[in-house]
Amino acid sequence: MAQTVQSILNSIFSQVQSKFKVTGKVESDKRASIQVDKSQIIEVADFLKSLGFDHVKSVTAIDYPDAQEFEVVYHISSYSNIDLAKTIVALRTRVKYDDPKLPSLYKIWESVWTGERETYEMYGIIFEGHPDLRRLFLPEDFEGVYPMRKSYKIKTEGLFVDKPS
Repeated sequence: MAQTVQSILNSIFSQVQSKFKVTGKVESDKRASIQVDKSQIIEVADFLKSLGFDHVKSVTAIDYPDAQEFEVVYHISSYSNIDLAKTIVALRTRVKYDDPKLPSLYKIWESVWTGERETYEMYGIIFEGHPDLRRLFLPEDFEGVYPMRKSYKIKTEGLFVDKPS
């Protein structure tokens, strides 16, 4: 069975790679990673949905301060396709610090609802087209550096201190 899932992932990756300008790899029999430019993320996501990936398990970001950019990662899978149910594809794209905007994938997968909101709140990445992009945990009047950014300073006893590297 593992070989069957591996060959399914290899086939999916080959289809995506031949249709779009993407990079990535099949990492194991249950995991693959696809790196796409943000200008193509809607089209690639829609294509992956047509191949059977019907929901997003999580949305997160990675802060790369030296490059002045974030990598946004959508972990996608399937409830309805038994061959893909235990498979996770990491759909990755990058946005710059000075323009942290990305099209929302809500119209493709409604399951991004909470993940995009949380990523917006913790990193300040704006998901354009999300129907309810507002804070979940922080107060609406929160100001300052977003808590998951590496530039965030921890407040200890009234003082801001740098986190150890």
